Amino acid sequence: MKKRIVTAALAMVFALSVAGVGMAAKVSCTVDTVEGEKVTMTCEGADKMKAGDKVKVTTAKAGGVEGC
Repeated sequence: MKKRIVTAALAMVFALSVAGVGMAAKVSCTVDTVEGEKVTMTCEGADKMKAGDKVKVTTAKAGGVEGC
């Protein structure tokens, strides 16, 4: 019984610590130019970012592909 309580408590602590670190601001951007490896974007809410921040960029997805 005690072992289950300790395990549950440790799992909650781990989940809360990961959730706090994993939070990120969502910013909507439009690509202005692409020159080789360099991309210039205009973003709404860019004040939430600073130089050196790591960002994850995804492209807008086109409509679904129909099959037979």
